[in-house]
Amino acid sequence: MSDEDLEDFEPDQDDLEKEDDEKETEEWEDYKKEGEEYSEEWMPTPLTEDMLKEGLSLLCKTGNGLAHAYVKLEVKERDLTDIYLLRSYIHLRYVDVSENHLTDLSPLNYLTHLLWLKADGNNLRSAQLNELPYLQVASFAHNQITDTEGISHPRLGSLDLKGNRIRRVTGLDPQKLLSLHTLELRGNQLESTLGINLPKLKNLYLVGGVLGARMPGF
Repeated sequence: MSDEDLEDFEPDQDDLEKEDDEKETEEWEDYKKEGEEYSEEWMPTPLTEDMLKEGLSLLCKTGNGLAHAYVKLEVKERDLTDIYLLRSYIHLRYVDVSENHLTDLSPLNYLTHLLWLKADGNNLRSAQLNELPYLQVASFAHNQITDTEGISHPRLGSLDLKGNRIRRVTGLDPQKLLSLHTLELRGNQLESTLGINLPKLKNLYLVGGVLGARMPGF
């Protein structure tokens, strides 16, 4: 090809656009990959007294009725990795710690008056807690939970475990879960329904397309 031909040569516009598209796609894939790697290493963010003060509400009588305490806490979407501070707030009855980065809920074992718990959208691998005598509603949706062990709250009526990684249902003791009437397991990797033998169960949701139960609010 002569110099004149080179001067007159113009690259095909479609080829240029295709190259640009491929470059953008590669850059986007790299960006997503970096984001995924970063998301697995969250900066430690413990629950603080200031966060607690902002999230507390619903002043109620406690004990013999002569004292008062706030019994409701909402600290969702705070990037929390640690809720150790809750060990001291034993009068809490309603707790929402959803949309954080929690891997451990053991401080809730001290909240023996807890009635309602929402821990959706964290990094939990287990829903295990000590037996909480008054817990009635619990939601652990959209975590990384792999089993149903350690759930033995006698007054629990509604349990939401949708969107996790559960393959088999184990540990749901019919002698302890005497009040459980609603169990939500959609969006898991269930291989069978073995292990679901609960005397009061009325609403069981296993696959998409089934009308699901709504979690009672507070």
